[in-house]
Amino acid sequence: MHLKYAQEVYELLPRQVILLVNSSSSTRRESKYRSPLDESNLLLQTDFKQPTCAPLSLQLPSAAVHTALSSIQNSVCLTCFVNIKALLFPFIMSSVSPDKRRKMESALEQLKKHTVVVADTGDFNAIEEYKPQDATTNPSLILAAAKMAAYQHLVDQAIKYGIAKGGSEEEQVTNTMDKLFVSFGLEILKKIPGRVSTEVDARLSYDKDEMVSRALGLIALYEEAGIKKDRVLIKLSSTWEGIQAGRELEEKHGVHCNMTLLFSFAQAVACAEAKVTLISPFVGRIMDWYKENTDQKSYEAHEDPGVISVTKIYNHYKKYDYTTVVMGASFRNTGEVKALAGCDLLTISPGLLGELSKDHSTVTPMLTVQKAKACDLEKVHLDEKEFRWQHNEDRMAVEKLSDGIRKFAADAIKLETMIKEKMLNVKNGQ
Repeated sequence: MHLKYAQEVYELLPRQVILLVNSSSSTRRESKYRSPLDESNLLLQTDFKQPTCAPLSLQLPSAAVHTALSSIQNSVCLTCFVNIKALLFPFIMSSVSPDKRRKMESALEQLKKHTVVVADTGDFNAIEEYKPQDATTNPSLILAAAKMAAYQHLVDQAIKYGIAKGGSEEEQVTNTMDKLFVSFGLEILKKIPGRVSTEVDARLSYDKDEMVSRALGLIALYEEAGIKKDRVLIKLSSTWEGIQAGRELEEKHGVHCNMTLLFSFAQAVACAEAKVTLISPFVGRIMDWYKENTDQKSYEAHEDPGVISVTKIYNHYKKYDYTTVVMGASFRNTGEVKALAGCDLLTISPGLLGELSKDHSTVTPMLTVQKAKACDLEKVHLDEKEFRWQHNEDRMAVEKLSDGIRKFAADAIKLETMIKEKMLNVKNGQ
C-alpha cells in the first residue's frame, strides 16, 4: 500500500511525507488526502485489514523527523492505521514554524495556552471529550443531567441515601439533593485533573449562616468519599450575604469559594475584598440584558458589554494584586470567549467547546497582567452600605442577579419534585 499526503503537507514540510507500508498483499493501493489532520480521512484507513502486522517505513524530509519516527517504525499495525495520526502529528508539529503551527491548532488548543479552560456541564461524556482542567455545575445543569437515563443510578443512590438519613420528608429531600450534587461532582472529578464547583441552594442566597452550613455539609460529603476540600469550589450567589458567607468559609474553614451570578463591578470589588478564591462574572447574560433593553441588538466582541465588564474586573484585580481570580462564564458565542483569552479561567458549554475545537483562527491573549498594570483604574473600597448603593445603581446587575437566583431556585424546585416522586415510589416498593 502506498499513502501520499498532498499539497497541505507539502506546504508544512520541505518535501512530502510518504508512508510506504510493506504489505503481504500483492495489491498496492494509493490514496491522496487534502489534509493530513482530517480524522475522517484517517478513519477510512481502518478498512485496510491485513492478516499480520506489516512493518512501516517512511521517507522523511528531515533527519530530525526521521530519527524521531524511526523508534516507532515497526509499531503500527494496518488494522489500527488510525494510530498514524497520533504517532505522526507531534513529529510533524516539531518541524513546523510557529505561525504555521497556530494555523493547524484549533482555537480551543490555542486558548488553553493562555487560559484555564473549564467545562460548564454535568455531562460526563462532554467532559471526557474536551478534557478541561476544571468543571462547573449548577442546579440547571444537574436537573438536565438527572433526566438522562445514563445518570439514573446516581439519582437512585442519592434517594436511598436520603431515605436512610431519616427525618422529615423535607430533610430527606434536602439530604438527597446534596448527595446528588456531590455524586455528580465525584464522577466529574474522576475525569478532570482540577476542581469541580458545586452550588449551594440558590434559595439561601440571602441567609449567610445557612449558606455556610450547607457548604460545610457538601464538603463533608466529599471528604467522606475521600476527596479533599482543595479539589472542590463551593458556589455561592454574589449577594452581600453570599459574599460574607464566602469570606467566612475561606477564613475560618479553608473552603474555597466560587462566587456566581456576578454582574456588577461592586460585586467584584466586594468579592476581592472578602478574599474569596474565584468569581464567575456572567458575560452572556449581561449582553442579553442590553439586547433586550436597548436599541442595539447585536455586538461585536470588542464592544460586547459582558466582555467589557469582565475586562474591567480582570484589570482591577491584576493592577491591585488581589488574590481572587476571574472565571468568565455564561458565554453566548465563541467571539466572546476569544475576546477574553488570557483571563484566569473561562467556563464554557460543550456546544461552544465543540465550535472552538473546529475553529482554526488565531487566538491571541486579549487580557494580560501587563495591560492591567498600565490601566488607569482607581482602587475602590466598599463597605456594606456602599456596596448596596453601588450595586443598586446598576439596573442591569440588580435585575440579572435576582433573575438568576429565581431561575436557579425554580430548577432546584423541579429537581426536588422529581426526587419526591421517585422517593415515594421507592418507599412504596415500586
